Amino acid sequence: MPTATLVVRHSEDVRSLFGPQDRYLRRIREATGVKVLYRGDELVLDGPTEQLEAGQQTIKQLLEIIESGSSLGDEQLERVLGFTHPANGAENEAVIELRDKGKSVVARSPGQKEYVDAIRQHDLVFCRGPAGSGKTFLAVAMALQALRQQRVKKIVLVRPAVEAGEKLGFLPGDLLAKVNPFLRPLLDAMHDLLDYEQVRRYMDADIIEIVPLAFMRGRTLNQTYIILDEAQNTTVTQMKMLLTRMGEGSRSVVTGDSTQTDLPPNITSGFDDAILRLSGIEGVACVELTGRDIVRHRLVREIVEAYDDKSTSRRRSNH
Repeated sequence: MPTATLVVRHSEDVRSLFGPQDRYLRRIREATGVKVLYRGDELVLDGPTEQLEAGQQTIKQLLEIIESGSSLGDEQLERVLGFTHPANGAENEAVIELRDKGKSVVARSPGQKEYVDAIRQHDLVFCRGPAGSGKTFLAVAMALQALRQQRVKKIVLVRPAVEAGEKLGFLPGDLLAKVNPFLRPLLDAMHDLLDYEQVRRYMDADIIEIVPLAFMRGRTLNQTYIILDEAQNTTVTQMKMLLTRMGEGSRSVVTGDSTQTDLPPNITSGFDDAILRLSGIEGVACVELTGRDIVRHRLVREIVEAYDDKSTSRRRSNH
């Protein structure tokens, strides 16, 4: 059986990689099908040829996280395992190549594959799904691939700054500081795929822009990849404004979870409204992800199902 080796700088990094009582090591072996041994200053990987490369890339990425000074936790481990190779080595055609980091992002469920295929084949894609189903992460990965392949010149990541239980006016700092918490999830998704320095260079050069939805009014974006996240928190007027920003050569992906809207009860969600209005137009695709597509911590799927269970909610309300 073929093997591969990776040089490790510090033995402490190996302990972090293997995890408490080698728990992470067992999880890596289970997910990749590759055995990992520590000999001297090297990690020796042993497994089938078709799985060895994916396992090697996975461990490289985990070591990058550790060497950057971050502590490797369960959530980071599962994110890396979930998006760098097919589960259990299964074949999956929905591969998103990210050449700058020498790795691939892979759709891990039929729903995610349908989503990736829709983005490849349509200029405007709506994706509705629960937390953890990969709708934002996969959209960002596809945008980065389009940028690297020079199919677009710019990426614009947009989020509505809806006040979910907090008033913006009472948050400290200037306007940028006030909206930063709303934009942070998009930046986190970007950092999962690119080195921090590369993200900073792209942002300094205005190649990647992360902005609140309100700042999009009056703009026309040519050869731009536009991603609107948390779209369930847009009004009908805001959604129309955002969708009409598309210029020549641009593509848009709109993601949201209709069960988590922070709009007042009397306000129609622009996300649901747009899906109803535009689903029959050529060039527009609508994809529904479900709990089966959730790839975060194993508890996330059960949490989502528990909150979606109307009978459970009724039983609690009667107590």
